[in-house]
Amino acid sequence: MTTLAALGFGYCARHLVADGTAPFSRIVGTARTPERLAALPAEVAPFLFDGESLSDGLAAALAGTELIIASAPPDARGDPILRCAGKVLEAGRLGQVVYLTTLGVYGDHGGGWVDETTPPRAGSPRLERRLAAEQEWFAFGQKRGIPVSVLRLAGIYGPGRNALEQLRAGAARRIDKPGQVFNRIHVADIARTIRAVVARRFDGILNVTDDLPAPPGDPIAHAAALLGLPVPPAIPFDDAARDMSPMALTFWAANKRVANHRLKAELGVSLAYPTYREGLAALHDSGG
Repeated sequence: MTTLAALGFGYCARHLVADGTAPFSRIVGTARTPERLAALPAEVAPFLFDGESLSDGLAAALAGTELIIASAPPDARGDPILRCAGKVLEAGRLGQVVYLTTLGVYGDHGGGWVDETTPPRAGSPRLERRLAAEQEWFAFGQKRGIPVSVLRLAGIYGPGRNALEQLRAGAARRIDKPGQVFNRIHVADIARTIRAVVARRFDGILNVTDDLPAPPGDPIAHAAALLGLPVPPAIPFDDAARDMSPMALTFWAANKRVANHRLKAELGVSLAYPTYREGLAALHDSGG
């Protein structure tokens, strides 16, 4: 049995521990605010962590942690977990790290295919910080002599966070940018992947994505068909971009198809939802 610390306990960690089958004797979770801390599952030992300082209680918990799932975003000074807790983790029982990051680090490839051997083209300070944090974790793993799995995640969807919910709420926007494609991944397949990398002690970079890069409006149209609702009208990208955040504009500027052959061939992961079609159909059937 293993103590897990999910630093930045979020959607992926919540799903990983939700069914109670994960082999953890203790689960530690952090959040940045008291409100988010109060929303953590009952089985999670909660600790505040704002990325600036480490409480004595959290330091003690991390000293006894064997597995970390890190998803706290880096800032201009680097990864906040390593900055605040690096020495504690070096001296403790830590045996493996899973770092959750983004496919965004590959940047724009004009719709072409990329895989883990493709040099990143971050293209923004935020994504450059992500790449730097990946390297910080790899350096930590080498110093400590433990595996570090860097999971570059596609656009995440799942229960309560999907095109069906957007349509029901009247918030779905079918943005049309000719030639644009995105990859996606169901949160259940992220949990499946985390279990696989932990079991195999995988060390390296792994793309966690489904089999079907597709235009951004396709999942919305498919969800509308499942719900028997009209497909929302297409909104030209130039019109939609007027009220997008800088982060969203960076996201839309990157056009690529991301391969997942390492996920399947080296990790042996069989996706429960190989495309958004199976994922949305299952969510529709379950009411999610």
